Amino acid sequence: MPINILNYTGKVEGEKPEKLDWLCDGEWELPAQIEYLEKWLASTGKNFESGAYVADVGFSPREGACGGGSVLTHESMAIMASIGMNLFLSEYPGMEESSE
Repeated sequence: MPINILNYTGKVEGEKPEKLDWLCDGEWELPAQIEYLEKWLASTGKNFESGAYVADVGFSPREGACGGGSVLTHESMAIMASIGMNLFLSEYPGMEESSE
């Protein structure tokens, strides 16, 4: 699911959002996803009218990670705030290799 951009503008509670974009298909590591999201916000997201949007980032924890990670810059957060975009962080378990 990596990053799903959704539009809830004008939706009533329980109504499905409009799917606007799908970013970094197949990329499940959060640092790379945040980089994709920041580039998308700077090129595309900044042009959205004010509304009710969600960037839903589906990620898996990095194997062996013991610190560090990603940073969502204040510039990206400012774009998100100006268009009314919330950030969802949806953690999924890592995929284990089959033992066959």
